[in-house]
Amino acid sequence: MASWLPETLYETVGQGPAPSKDYYQLLVTHSQIIFRWWKISLRSEYRSARPGEAKDTHEDFLDNSHLQVQVALIFGRRTLEYVFSLCKGEIDFLERLSDHLLLSIISYLDLEDIARLSQTSCRFAKLCKSDILWEQIVQSACDTITPDMRALAEDMGWRQMFFTNKLQLQRQLRKRKQRQGSQR
Repeated sequence: MASWLPETLYETVGQGPAPSKDYYQLLVTHSQIIFRWWKISLRSEYRSARPGEAKDTHEDFLDNSHLQVQVALIFGRRTLEYVFSLCKGEIDFLERLSDHLLLSIISYLDLEDIARLSQTSCRFAKLCKSDILWEQIVQSACDTITPDMRALAEDMGWRQMFFTNKLQLQRQLRKRKQRQGSQR
């Protein structure tokens, strides 16, 4: 695996399925899968139970169906599939980029490509609809943004402002100025 990756490739915590109150942690490092649990129970047989830990190499995890079932039950099938990918050395580098960096990259895309990208995952849908992205797009499309335009965009959202035609924007700016004038 690439040496510039952090030691911890993936980490998540969760609670067991109802009625369990047990807590679990799944940690994927460069070389191991670490599965930890803490029993939380009012039942007398579990009161003295100590936290537990299971460690497997990536290769052993791929053969350990019992641990795979545990991971799927607690964290879900998608998490299990993601851990499989990590164990096989298939790292999604795009997923590891920060939102700030992804927003910078997305801002260079065409509108049609942004619409398509927003359909690929929940994370990209959120990024493609974010005010930070649309503020960048509006600023690159407009020569100047007046303080009134900025205030209107913050009220209605930068994305909505981008897709609103100029006549409607001028009407909304006039109404906003009239309201501000009448409040004084």
